[in-house]
Amino acid sequence: MTTTTIPRQRPFMTVDVFTARPYLGNPLAVVLDATDLDDARMQAFAAWTQLSETTFLLPPTEAGLAGGADYRVRIFTPGGELPFAGHPTLGSCHAWLSQGGRPRQNGRIVQECAKGLVAIERQGERLAFEAPATDIGAVEPGLLADVAQALGVQPDQIRRAAWLDNGPRWMGVLLEHPDQVLGLEPDHGRLKALNTKVGACALYDTVDDAPALIGRSSREARAFATGQRQAEAAPRLEVRGFASPVGVNEDPVTGSLNASLALWLRGQGLLHPPYIASQGCCVGRDGRVHVGEDGQGALWIGGDVVECVRGQVLL
Repeated sequence: MTTTTIPRQRPFMTVDVFTARPYLGNPLAVVLDATDLDDARMQAFAAWTQLSETTFLLPPTEAGLAGGADYRVRIFTPGGELPFAGHPTLGSCHAWLSQGGRPRQNGRIVQECAKGLVAIERQGERLAFEAPATDIGAVEPGLLADVAQALGVQPDQIRRAAWLDNGPRWMGVLLEHPDQVLGLEPDHGRLKALNTKVGACALYDTVDDAPALIGRSSREARAFATGQRQAEAAPRLEVRGFASPVGVNEDPVTGSLNASLALWLRGQGLLHPPYIASQGCCVGRDGRVHVGEDGQGALWIGGDVVECVRGQVLL
């Protein structure tokens, strides 16, 4: 691959994903023209932004183009590259469209990433991606006990656990109640030593419980809530994502994790779309992930995206 050693101005954007109001979701840095950038420079820039993910847009590969891809994305955390991630998928698509990108198929955008091709659609004001295939596996009892200790919970407080891998690999743990999820104070150093990313979640008993509970747990985030947010359907799932192994102690709102949790919990008969997941209130955010299901049984993970910064980056 040809690389460049002389930095040049490249179009750049920062967007906020899974929120309709800026600065309450998960920010994403997007370099809209990454041609000639090598892996080392992409990784260095992602480490510099210190966001959970930074993406770099490129033309599709020949194979991607043959499969219908509109553009290709590479996704970097501060600690390494990911084959797929959810909020970078929606945020990169929003940035690509806002820069004048025109999808080859009417009403559908196809993104190429290391995981493969990902379909994205507009659903009203939101974008949504089709949840990729997820490998679901059993968790080793010894490791689960270590993770429970790192989370600060008793093993019997974890109702169910599974390995969930749709590109990023998470250990999904279902706790008894959202209060437990919101009250977690993990030992991030221990989770990093275990090399385990953990997605903790819990179901609300009734949708009527959710707004009051979230209001108690995140007054600052709720203070910014709009009338539209207050009228929105209440969340059915509370989620937190701990990712210290890739340099992010707690990810504000995580599309890939929510996609794999949705497939897992549906398969367990515990939660069926459509529903809304809440994530981010413990880090001052108010993320909302919209989970839907089409007529063929595919799950779609949707969210609002808002632009925060537009300009050029010397890279």
